[in-house]
Amino acid sequence: MALEPEEILQALDPEQAEAASSLLGPTVILAGAGTGKTRTITHRIAYGIVRGDFSENRVLALTYTNRAAGELRARLRSLGVASANAKTFHSAALAQLEYFFRTLYGIQPFRVQESKAKTLLQAANSLKISLDPNALRDLAAEIEWRKYSLLSLEEYAEKLKDRSVPQSLSANRLLDLHKAYDEANLKEKKMDWEDVILLCTGMLRAEPRALAQVQQQYRFFTVDEYQDISPLQQDLLDTWLGDRSDICVVGDPNQTIYSFTGASSTYLENFASRYPQANVIQLNRNYRSNPEIIRVANRARVHQHLEPLEAHRQSGQPPQVIAFANKQEEASWVAKRIKDQLSAGIKASQIAVLYRINGQSEPIEKALGDLGIDFQVRGGQRYYNRSDVMSAIRLVRAEASSPSNKPLYESVTALVRSLGWQSVRPEESGAKLESWEALNHFVEIAEELGPNATIQDFANELEERQRSQHEPVRESITLSTIHAAKGLEFQSVFIIGATEGYLPISYAKKDNELVEEQRLFYVAITRAKDNLQLSWPKSDSETGRENSISRFAEYFQ
Repeated sequence: MALEPEEILQALDPEQAEAASSLLGPTVILAGAGTGKTRTITHRIAYGIVRGDFSENRVLALTYTNRAAGELRARLRSLGVASANAKTFHSAALAQLEYFFRTLYGIQPFRVQESKAKTLLQAANSLKISLDPNALRDLAAEIEWRKYSLLSLEEYAEKLKDRSVPQSLSANRLLDLHKAYDEANLKEKKMDWEDVILLCTGMLRAEPRALAQVQQQYRFFTVDEYQDISPLQQDLLDTWLGDRSDICVVGDPNQTIYSFTGASSTYLENFASRYPQANVIQLNRNYRSNPEIIRVANRARVHQHLEPLEAHRQSGQPPQVIAFANKQEEASWVAKRIKDQLSAGIKASQIAVLYRINGQSEPIEKALGDLGIDFQVRGGQRYYNRSDVMSAIRLVRAEASSPSNKPLYESVTALVRSLGWQSVRPEESGAKLESWEALNHFVEIAEELGPNATIQDFANELEERQRSQHEPVRESITLSTIHAAKGLEFQSVFIIGATEGYLPISYAKKDNELVEEQRLFYVAITRAKDNLQLSWPKSDSETGRENSISRFAEYFQ
């Protein structure tokens, strides 16, 4: 049953309700960590639709991560909004490219490459440049930064005076590599994800018919995590908007942690200057963390001119800073503490171990494995690449091609049963449990879509999730870099390896780089709801080198 407009607003606090009521014209929501920004923007969209100010099919909500887009779609469905579009910039741009290339030119656009590494290696070999895996990763990131920053090769060459060149390549050789990489993609009729946005923008500007159709289709824009927008994405957004201003952006300058990819919080901070008539609303009531964690977060935040977070939960356990002789002892203690928390009833999916770089995960992986504790490393095997998941997807597509009148839940459970799924969760851990959880996610999606959905609706939802890599959360401990944990929250968080050289990272030398490291630390702190532990090893077992505690630990005092 559809909600009434006043019911939608009643679910919000005064500032959230003010933001949700600001429907037409430009609106900027400065939303601190844990203040309910996703709740606010989904209720705003639903409120606008129920009131009749928004046409549901003319709404486009934009995100930067696949999980965020999936969460927006799920929350909108729960509010009775089924067809409003929630997509990443990349998926929206690719869909438009594919559609207009077919309708206008009768061809398909270039294929999107799986990763830059293979093409980069080919380009390097053609120039007789030897690159190790680390250099390949750094060069891929450098290409990404150039393209997201909307820099031509000539403009990039100027910027190189202030940038460290990967693997000590000369500036000229680096430029040669960039050129060879682009030429290799062109030759193989491939494009990277930055090219998708660049080509979509160029196509829309070159084809008035296409631009008119897109601007007719989408009128009301919402941009989540606006502090992470890049010049490349802003250029596409400006093209979609044209001379209109029905746009709502939401973000937190204190959580800008992707400057190394070209993201800039300048657009968020200057939004009210660009749109003088904009409604500016701050959300600072934190509903996620206990007051003790909020106290640390407020000390750690960079943008002190914004309102501090205001805790709205009861007092709880104060955060701890703990030192260990080495990283093995640190990992052993964390693993035992996690085991205690699991025994106390905390769900595994509500516990996370965070670190600055992927290389810090090995000791904690071993310590958890020694205790028989299941964990998942974010960025590990992709859910949609699993053989059992791919088999289930093929069955769903076959079923959708000749739909029956069977209820969706019955159809889906029959499909996954044919692959070995049972309604009762296995007691044993390991591969059998992982397979059950993977197939059970299909059942969860069917339940989420509701009894009125069809198998075709299910197939479409699955296709969107697969395309955007919107993956399920496993019932296991999460091991993650701080960057990869942004947007997530956990009852208990362990930040490990908190030494100088990691927090901040050793190559952060300039003031702006150190400030970004502080924002990253703030993101780590604000992932925690109830328990927060910061730990560090006093020495490195392998090298014998003595460590110094991270300067950011002072915020815990």
